[in-house]
Amino acid sequence: MKYYFGEILRKVRKRKKQTMKELSQKIGVSESLISQIENDKVSPAIDTLLKITDELNIDFEYLFKKYKRDIKINIIRKNERKQIIDGPVKYELLSKIDNINKENAIEAYHLEIMPGKNKKSSEHGHQGSELGIMTEGHGEIKVAGNSYKLTAGDSVSFNADEPHTLSNTGTRPLKAYWIITPPKFN
Repeated sequence: MKYYFGEILRKVRKRKKQTMKELSQKIGVSESLISQIENDKVSPAIDTLLKITDELNIDFEYLFKKYKRDIKINIIRKNERKQIIDGPVKYELLSKIDNINKENAIEAYHLEIMPGKNKKSSEHGHQGSELGIMTEGHGEIKVAGNSYKLTAGDSVSFNADEPHTLSNTGTRPLKAYWIITPPKFN
């Protein structure tokens, strides 16, 4: 992707009544290089660009204001959410960010556990981390043999490489938002 800013540099330099020769001498590059940059024939090294913007007192935000990045976003409409039934637990996929490196990929779910049932990890846990936010019900989470009571409004986060279980200890469905990294389901 090419981004051209030579015209902006030229306009600012001329507004400041500075010649290419004067600018080149102040920042220690050739007049020819300044001409090539202003005519978008070459892209300057970052240190050269910094020297030019410092000398002309140009803010980087101003210089790159027309640059637009194509940022990928992921929207999942409520009626299009993937549902996964894993035993007594219903997962509803809210978002999955996996278009970045695997180490930073995440999944977010709304989960529901029926009374007396649980969401259980393997006996050895799994790689990554988990974050849960209780929205309804009463539960208990066990991580590495330690138990913690949870109610609506509580949040919990932990390193998931330890065995862990979230149990519904109430009489109504337990509901929570759950974020897992790296993603658990494909």
